[in-house]
Amino acid sequence: MQDPPKQRRLGTLAGWAARLLVGTLRVETVSYGPGTESSHPRIVCFWHNRIIGALAATRKMSRIKKILVLTSASRDGAALAAAMRVFSIGAVRGSSSRRGAAALVALKKALAEGQTVCITPDGPRGPAYHLQPGLVKLASISGKPVSLLDIQFSSYWELKSWDRFRIPKPFSKVILTFQEEIRVPADLNEDSLEEYRKRMEHRLREGFNGRDEDRD
Repeated sequence: MQDPPKQRRLGTLAGWAARLLVGTLRVETVSYGPGTESSHPRIVCFWHNRIIGALAATRKMSRIKKILVLTSASRDGAALAAAMRVFSIGAVRGSSSRRGAAALVALKKALAEGQTVCITPDGPRGPAYHLQPGLVKLASISGKPVSLLDIQFSSYWELKSWDRFRIPKPFSKVILTFQEEIRVPADLNEDSLEEYRKRMEHRLREGFNGRDEDRD
């Protein structure tokens, strides 16, 4: 897939801006399961509007493990993929609406090769805080655990985007909480898949702070 040069340039610029910002953050990590020092392949999951906070975690993780993120096949996805390259993070392009099956196969292969995959399960267009079933399917077919990552900022700006994207203020504190890993059985039927989807969504939603009107 050949991305538009303009999107690559904008994404790279945004990536360097994010890298400078992340470098100022005071990071606290709480681990009830494997955290940033774990080298085993897994699926790390966090909400779309906390991407900048997640970069504080992946910056540490990428020192010991190759990391891939799932981005959409759109122009926005091209910009995000370029931004991730600034952090030495690769990208698989696809979503539930475009190239979803191909992306699922590529992510399964990456996990089998020992890489860690990062997914925002309510992206790329929402609804916010709604966990899409693709995450559960990937965990089921790959046999790899899901690590739910809650991210909280002590101070941040909130954009008027579909997900109320949050930008932590320079020198603020970010708390990264890795919950206990969840393993999803193979060969799930539709009812069991939905049960695991709801379970993961609920556990990620438990970490909300501040005014989040999209909980319900």
